[in-house]
Amino acid sequence: MVTGYRKIEDLPQAIPVFPLDGAVMLPGGQLPLNIFEPRYLNMFDDAMGGDRMIGMIQTRPGGDRERPPLSPVGCAGRVTAFAETGDGRYLVTLTGVCRFRVQEELGIMAPYRQVRADYRPFVGDLKPPPETGLRNDGLLEALKGYLEPRGLAVDWEAAQGAPCESLIDSLAMGLPFEPAEKQALLEAVTHAERAEILTALLRIGAAIGDDDEPSMQ
Repeated sequence: MVTGYRKIEDLPQAIPVFPLDGAVMLPGGQLPLNIFEPRYLNMFDDAMGGDRMIGMIQTRPGGDRERPPLSPVGCAGRVTAFAETGDGRYLVTLTGVCRFRVQEELGIMAPYRQVRADYRPFVGDLKPPPETGLRNDGLLEALKGYLEPRGLAVDWEAAQGAPCESLIDSLAMGLPFEPAEKQALLEAVTHAERAEILTALLRIGAAIGDDDEPSMQ
């Protein structure tokens, strides 16, 4: 968890957003990014000169193809690792801080998009996760059934020893679910709710099977 943010007043109310379907970030999770589009290079330049905060968000179907409508909920993260390559790309790691609801999109003279973020529905993201008593057993069983048909594998010893909440969030971020499914995982209010959604998706995926699905990030 990124330290220094104890209440929503500590967070910037206007943040640049990086719309990227199929990629979600959860509080405390780390999301590696390879930045090469000029508008997003500009966005990260500006962020690095300020509070280093970027909002990750997906889009919704419909609307302008060049400027699709944003999903209602995203997650603000802080740049915690940054490197520039010889060909001008940025290799960045964002660490999730707090989810937000889009209050409004701001009309600004910049090549990238910005929103006014409402963190109030997710103020619990700034607190240490509570002890939930969740167990990994059913989740790991569903995960095994999902991974085997796809020829994917995880470090089962590490997975069995991981705190259930951390495992849930890592799988929610890393597995190649559809954007709408990723959004449901992002918006889940509690880890118990996210675990229920995740387990259902894994079981559905195990029943369907798809050798052509992309591998885990």
